[in-house]
Amino acid sequence: MRWVTYRHHKENADRLGLLVDEAIRGLPIGASLLALLGDDGERMARAAERAHSDPAEVVARDAVRLRAPIRQPPTVRDFYAFEEHVKTARQRRGLEMDPDWYELPVFYFSNPYAIVGPDDDVAIAPGSAEMDFELEVAAIVGRGGVDIPPDQAETHIAGFCIMNDWSARDIQRREMKLSMGPVKGKDFATSLGPALVTPDELESARRGRAYDLTMTASVNGVEYSRASLADIYWSFGEMLAYASRGTRIETGDVIGSGTCGTGCILELSLVHGADAYPWLAPGDVVELAVDRLGTLRNRVVAGAPLRPLR
Repeated sequence: MRWVTYRHHKENADRLGLLVDEAIRGLPIGASLLALLGDDGERMARAAERAHSDPAEVVARDAVRLRAPIRQPPTVRDFYAFEEHVKTARQRRGLEMDPDWYELPVFYFSNPYAIVGPDDDVAIAPGSAEMDFELEVAAIVGRGGVDIPPDQAETHIAGFCIMNDWSARDIQRREMKLSMGPVKGKDFATSLGPALVTPDELESARRGRAYDLTMTASVNGVEYSRASLADIYWSFGEMLAYASRGTRIETGDVIGSGTCGTGCILELSLVHGADAYPWLAPGDVVELAVDRLGTLRNRVVAGAPLRPLR
């Protein structure tokens, strides 16, 4: 199943629909993806049957505006799960891999109020001159729990979507020198979409700790990044298990994979030079594509001016 949240261009209300080929089979107004989650998938299956047999409407995907599948998740946790990305960034700073990275699937909390959908504009963080994209995949929690065993945690995943963890690298760098963060270098925008794709749609591509799905990033039509989700070191089950250790994860929580190898300008510029991969600027269009998950496209626009605190 491929679920989308959408709205007609002249409406202010979101709708929920099942994406079949290039048509959306909509449910009645008021239905939401978050409301379908929380059980073993029975509500989602019943809703899919209704969307096939008795849809409230059938519209072309191009005739409506897609939104983030879940507009305001309860929490957003972003992990650091691709070894190539971590190793490259650390090597260029003269650092070896920390052994704890292989023991702890670390993450940070991002901002659930800053979720951005497909084709939405993304404003540069106030005061930043080093805007970056990050190519990721996110799992959406379908069923909450506490202290979930790693071998059971994947059954708590409702589906997957593409994630762009936008970053203001100059702000992030200053914050993390103070042993806190990332904070304002990250919390201004996180893109999710274009659809929530249920795990059964990916099962035939399973390999290693994840799925052999090609991940690419392009800026203004030029490919920057190419990797496979199968290259991930920490599985989504392990990440969910760690997130739930000693606490709860809840229905609708977002679990980001972290950036894949080559999946951001920071990493590319460290390897190939800043001239080859300049920071993003207003007017740039970033497209992240993942096999079976679709394409997530956003245009960068100028941000608000920086207001000093004192």
